[in-house]
Amino acid sequence: MTDLDFIHRFVPATSRDLPALLLLHGTGGDENDLIPLGSELLSGAALLSLRGKVLENGMPRFFRRLSEGVFDLDDLARRTEELARFIENARREYKLKEQLVAVGYSNGANLAASLILREPQHISGAILFRAMVPFSPEAVPDTGGMPVFLSAGQRDPIVPAANTKRLAALFQGGGAEVSIHWHRGGHELGQDDIDAAKAWLMGHFASAAQAVRR
Repeated sequence: MTDLDFIHRFVPATSRDLPALLLLHGTGGDENDLIPLGSELLSGAALLSLRGKVLENGMPRFFRRLSEGVFDLDDLARRTEELARFIENARREYKLKEQLVAVGYSNGANLAASLILREPQHISGAILFRAMVPFSPEAVPDTGGMPVFLSAGQRDPIVPAANTKRLAALFQGGGAEVSIHWHRGGHELGQDDIDAAKAWLMGHFASAAQAVRR
């Protein structure tokens, strides 16, 4: 068996031709948290849900932070590389299809954003709820037109709107196709976030939409 060094859950696909979803929880979550969200976003898709290895006051995270919104950039770089290697191994172990869409919330979304800004070749697209700029790259890699969905809170006390717009600009600088949904509330996830992400997913992964309609 391939060495998969994250505690995780894998839910096999029950429908053909769907992209797999890589689920990355927020601070205090675990590998079970986003399974219902993944199923709601794309019923029948394979789900690969990870638990962060870093503990902050007993709560799992994917990388260390020094304070609210201030990240340990060295640790972030290591954890991003670690995620990239895990994805490679998981593709072989679970025979995942080529299309893999990262779905992250808060801390998990920030890790996925870091992956896009460092090694975008490992995923086909991303749905990032309440993500912020994880670091300032010297150069943004070519994303090959990767579709990215950002969902941000208009009154989010953690991620200001200007930060969301800056993240979108960074992705666009690498050629990504970015869509932004604005939730009227704060950092919490609303049904409007989920509905908008689901519609975006169907629109950008046509084979998935066709499979669900059959």
